Order: sequence, then structure tokens, then C-alpha cells
Amino acid sequence: MTDVARSIRPRRSNLAVPGSSPKMLDKAKGLPADQVFMDIEDAVAPLAKPDARKNIVAALNEGGYDGKVRSVRVNDWTTEWTYLDVIEVVSGAGANLDCIMLPKVQGPEQIRALDMLLTQIEKSEGLDVGRIGIEAQIENAMGLTMVDEIAAASPRVETIIFGPADFMASINMKSLVVGEQPPGYDVGDAYHYILMRILMAARAYDKQAIDGPYLQIKDLDGYTRVAERSAALGFDGKWVLHPDQIAAANEIFSPRQDDYDHAELILDAYEWYTSAAGGARGAAMLGDEMIDEASRKMALVIAGKGRAAGMQRTRTFEPPQS
Repeated sequence: MTDVARSIRPRRSNLAVPGSSPKMLDKAKGLPADQVFMDIEDAVAPLAKPDARKNIVAALNEGGYDGKVRSVRVNDWTTEWTYLDVIEVVSGAGANLDCIMLPKVQGPEQIRALDMLLTQIEKSEGLDVGRIGIEAQIENAMGLTMVDEIAAASPRVETIIFGPADFMASINMKSLVVGEQPPGYDVGDAYHYILMRILMAARAYDKQAIDGPYLQIKDLDGYTRVAERSAALGFDGKWVLHPDQIAAANEIFSPRQDDYDHAELILDAYEWYTSAAGGARGAAMLGDEMIDEASRKMALVIAGKGRAAGMQRTRTFEPPQS
């Protein structure tokens, strides 16, 4: 496929919408989620999948998802539905689609197969080859052991996603509450290794890392607690299954205003101090804080997240008077 330039899309809140419900597909247009992914997989019964494809094509072509990443979760490659999911959705609405989400990815060959199919459809339909991205969902032990290869399998890959429910089942975790600590695990975090493994693969290959759903949709405190865990590690966003979770995700995966302002100040100050006017210094003081190239890199992360969230700075850097 053609290696197109891929922009980093904001994905603080990733709203799941069943493709079998035209009403919910329409409602999603007015919700403040960064991404809407239309589901043909677990949220849709087998007999309803053909109609779900048609609903999704109609919704994408009708439009109204302005400012949102538009993604479709197809069925995984072990099923009989995957190829038709991809062909019907991309042939029918490829010009209005940003990504295909592939669940239960277990190895790079599954990403490459999807890449090849997308390329063929794009050529057939006269679409820009390589524009449609891939989101890879890690949902079992095999997928986690192969996550580096999966992240590197195609330039189309934009995100690596943790799928907690299927993952918990795949490792025989003793819990029925998705995302919560299993009974008896009273020290540390049972998900820490999984989350960090996904995060390391994502960052190594310049992908986004997305946390999966919290199924207790009425427990907003629980959602907030779990989301703050992955946000603290450095994840870019989390799934939302209910409109009430969107505001929490958008807030949690955005920098605090003070942190955003401070990051922008560091960037401005470092640019000035390393210039001829600022003395061409590699390290300097910003108030009581020493800043250098490492500080600049850290500030870029926070500033980038703030800019993607549409935040406005409230402080500006004033060079010291000579």
C-alpha cells in the first residue's frame, strides 16, 4: 500500500455505537465524543449483521459526524463475516470513513490481510490508497505476546486498543466485573502489565494507546477511577459505552489547565533561551525550575494533548529584560 502521512487524531473518548440501531447512530452525531466507532461485532447479533452494515453505510454517507473520528469495528478474522463487513462498508462509504477497527488481533498477518483487502477496495473504488487507518484491538494472551509485531505490521495502524472482557476470559481471570481488580488481588494492579505492554508497543511505533470499556455504565465513579489509571500511565483515551461517560473521558485524558499552560511556557522559554537572543543556552531557569531538551520533550507531550483537546493557554512567556 501507499505510505500516506498519518495525522494524530484526538481520541480521548471513543464512543461505541451498535450498527444495528439507526436511532443510536443518529444520536451519536450530536454527542461530544472524539471518536465514534460503529460496531458490527459483539454489540450486534449474528442475524442482524447484514442490516447493521447497511445502517452504517447509510449513516456515514448521510454525514453529521463533523470533527469526530469515524471508525467501524468489523468482526474478527476467525468468523465468516469479516470480509463482507470490510467490502460492504468500505465500498459503500469509504470516502466518509476514517478507520477500520479489527478485534481480537492475534498476529501481524491479520493486520496485513486487512491492509491488503483495504488496498484492493480503495483501488477498485477510486479512493486514496492507504488513507483508511486500522485500529488493532488486543483481546487475548496471544495478541499481547505479539503486540510489537502487530503495531509494526502496517503503516495504516493508528491505535492499539485493550479489550479487557475477552482478555480476562482468555487468561482465566477470576472476575466478572470488567476492568475491576479480581477478588483476592489486594496488592497492586492486576492490569498493570497488560496496559504497560500495550503502551510500550504503541509508543515504540508511534501509535496511540486506547483503554477499553468499563461495563458498569451507571457507576461513573468507577469509570473515572479506572480511566485515571490508564491516563496516568500515558494512554490517549478510553472507550465510552454511554453518553454519561463522555465528559469524564474528555476531562481525564486532557491535561489540567495549569499543566497545559506550564507546558506551553516551557516550550516558549526553551525556544527563546536556545536562540541567539536568549544566549544560545542548552539549559536555563524558568522561575525555580531548570529546563533543558528533556524538559522540552516532556512539555511537547502535554502541549500536544492540550492542543488536540482545543485548550487555550492562559499564560504567556515573557523573556527577561537584559
